[in-house]
Amino acid sequence: MIVLGLTGSIGMGKSTTAEMFKVLGIPVNDADAVVHALYHGSAVGLIEAAFPGSTVNGAVDRTKLSAALARHPQGFKTLEAIVHPLVRAEERAFLERERRAGAPLVVLDIPLLFETGGEARVDAIAVVTCDADLQRQRVLARPGMTPEKFALILSRQMPDSEKRARANYVIDTSRGLEVARQRVEEIVTDLTTRAGQTPS
Repeated sequence: MIVLGLTGSIGMGKSTTAEMFKVLGIPVNDADAVVHALYHGSAVGLIEAAFPGSTVNGAVDRTKLSAALARHPQGFKTLEAIVHPLVRAEERAFLERERRAGAPLVVLDIPLLFETGGEARVDAIAVVTCDADLQRQRVLARPGMTPEKFALILSRQMPDSEKRARANYVIDTSRGLEVARQRVEEIVTDLTTRAGQTPS
């Protein structure tokens, strides 16, 4: 089984690209979705203890947590120490399930793949990219996003140019969804062929 790491900076179109892999029948483990579930489950008590007042009605309130982290950026390391081991446990369970099911190719959708050393856990890496102006336009259109918040997020992410240089595959969403979809199909064909399987 080949494990493809899918990553890309905020606003590049990574979530849309992950859906393209799913449409082709490739199992995808979405780290953001895992975190969302943890924020409504096993991580709640731990995060409330570390960041008092950051949970509401038994779930992490992302707005309150973001505000706490903006006030005390050193808290990111505390949050990561809580969340990352839980995310990794879910990832291992996903890989074991798919290995038992005989999947030739799976995708680990990890936003901070390079920043957290995730490249050591995958066989190949696909980076989703777009031009910087389009990225900024997409991100600032999100509800509650501000230029300051965008700058804070970017400061924690490896520059896009470095990610592209370290990738096995690059998927450029600047040129439209159809071009991106064709690139995803090429990657799936290439990797399933390497896995000794014929793409379905």
